[in-house]
Amino acid sequence: MVFHESFDSTVQKSQLWLKDVMVEAGLDNPHQALLALRAVLHTLRDRLTPEEAVQFAAQMPMLIRGLYYEGWVPSGKPLKERHKDEFLAHIQDYFRNTPEIDPENLARSVFRVLSRKISSGEISDVKQMMPSELRELWPEEIPV
Repeated sequence: MVFHESFDSTVQKSQLWLKDVMVEAGLDNPHQALLALRAVLHTLRDRLTPEEAVQFAAQMPMLIRGLYYEGWVPSGKPLKERHKDEFLAHIQDYFRNTPEIDPENLARSVFRVLSRKISSGEISDVKQMMPSELRELWPEEIPV
């Protein structure tokens, strides 16, 4: 059945994304990797115009794209926050019960994974929409 194959494929791709987040962030817990990916994607998404948010999501596996869109309210976006500490505070909110988690490490780790999984042109578009303080969280070059 075609649907079954598509679903199996997105599950497999999504698991690879999570494994990459675990490795990049130095996490040993898949649940924390999923929460890290969710936190960073939501925080990033809310700083993009709705049009750019949709273009960015188009290259994600279906399950990751669903995670990305979870709870999204596009009106009033992008948020106008300009500083790294504000961005990181949103990520830290997802880990209220895990204060030892470093939100900057998570942001940098997820951004490295995204830079390998999403086309360089799309990453460039997203980075250009970010204030310079936030662009510094992204890797300079696309890691292999």
